[in-house]
Amino acid sequence: LNPHCGDEGVMGNEDSFITLAVQEANAELGKEIFFGAYPADSAFSPLNRARFRYFVSMYHDVGLAPLKALYFEESINVSLNLPILRTSVDHGVAYDKAYKQDSKVSLQSYLNAVKYALDRA
Repeated sequence: LNPHCGDEGVMGNEDSFITLAVQEANAELGKEIFFGAYPADSAFSPLNRARFRYFVSMYHDVGLAPLKALYFEESINVSLNLPILRTSVDHGVAYDKAYKQDSKVSLQSYLNAVKYALDRA
């Protein structure tokens, strides 16, 4: 919500609401599997990328912009809390490359999205 995550009240307090929601979700599950809140401007730091495989973002561009910058040809996104499983490539439709014989495109993001969906089906 806030790129600085409120800085513990210095620039806002939304991080306290997110942290409370994370604690409540972990309590309901009976184990700690969710962590945060993390500032958007450092969530994808090398340390956090080593610690976590999945990132949940409150808004589209807050999470996808750094994800695309780091893993453009392999990352996927998943919509949560839908009645269906929805996965998608992160790179868009690539109209500038689609249907062109001389275009070099990577299918890795697509394959990762399909694999993720199949693993959970």
